[in-house]
Amino acid sequence: MGFYDDMAQVERKKRSNGIGRLVMTSITSAVIGGMVVLLMLPSLSKSGYISMVEPGTANAMSNPAANLFAQPVSVEVTSATVDAVEKTEDAVVGIINTRRVVNWFNEEQVQRGEGSGVIFENKNGKAHIITNNHVISGGSKIQVALPNGDTVDAKVLGADPFTDLAVLEIDGSKVKKVAELGDSGTLKVGEPAIAIGNPLGLEFSRTVTQGIISSLNRSMPVDINEDGQDDWELDVLQTDAAINPGNSGGALVNIKGQVIGINTMKISKTGVEGLGFAIPINDVKKIVGDLMQYGELKRAYLGIEPYNLTSVPRYHWKETLNLPNDVKAGVVISKQPGRFSPAGKADLRQYDVIVKLDGKDIDNGAQLRKYLTLNKKPGEKMEVTFYRDGFMKTTTVTLENQPSSN
Repeated sequence: MGFYDDMAQVERKKRSNGIGRLVMTSITSAVIGGMVVLLMLPSLSKSGYISMVEPGTANAMSNPAANLFAQPVSVEVTSATVDAVEKTEDAVVGIINTRRVVNWFNEEQVQRGEGSGVIFENKNGKAHIITNNHVISGGSKIQVALPNGDTVDAKVLGADPFTDLAVLEIDGSKVKKVAELGDSGTLKVGEPAIAIGNPLGLEFSRTVTQGIISSLNRSMPVDINEDGQDDWELDVLQTDAAINPGNSGGALVNIKGQVIGINTMKISKTGVEGLGFAIPINDVKKIVGDLMQYGELKRAYLGIEPYNLTSVPRYHWKETLNLPNDVKAGVVISKQPGRFSPAGKADLRQYDVIVKLDGKDIDNGAQLRKYLTLNKKPGEKMEVTFYRDGFMKTTTVTLENQPSSN
């Protein structure tokens, strides 16, 4: 019993002596540390680590905690993306499409929709804007909302529903910025892409989103007249930069601030994200000149009414068209070509099935139109391979100017 009591007492003595030595050491260290800090205060103040309060300075005593908080610091943030946006954003404008509506009582102008456009030229007092055909289609009045808040009337110089492009003209006196058009032929998958436009309308004007180039070669089928058959295959760039309704006609920009595409569409389905598309700027450059000069895109003209073979009931493949079993796709001439049309002069007939143009496989009417537009010019010759009564034949057609839709 006494053993345990003695041990407890000895332990307390040892602890007491240890605590005393610890207290003395702490006090001595604090005094030495304080003296060191006092000696170093001038140097710390000059280096900016400590802000000293001069004697007599206002608020030195009234607010002793004032110097405990860091002073506000102004930071200038810059990056390649910021520079690219600053270079281009004021060349992106809003497009307002208004149509005329007549009812029993009066006639009124009703806003049909809003989109985006890109100013690419300003000379001789006129500024020219690229946008999508579907942005201005059906409008009786087109207006342009400028970055400074002004709204001006626009004239449609030309439009093409197949390539979904249009060119507008406005008074150039209020235009301050023109976009630089880049080269979509040098793009690489994975490089940055910046979309600038007006998603959901002018309320969110010149919204900026960023992503990457997801693919360089996508073909999107387009049904212009909504008859269930694709009339065109639109070559587009794919990007995951957010593109929403109202972005159509806006700019897709590279990291140098150059326009590399005109935003045109997105895939909008439940569970689908990051599938936006833009017309490559190199294709735009080829088309804009015709739209400005002629009001439409000049195409080589074959003179047939195409119908997709895959839309014909399989029964007629054998019984009416007499096609061999190895023919899987092509273009049926649905009506007898005019006698003086290029097709008529080359003896092409109703129910002939075209399968090749200049040796290139043609599977549908969209591919046929695209080949004529992008690869041939009026006056050029073209070899047509087709089936008639079960036999493959070849003829040469001299193409002409497509009759004007105007």
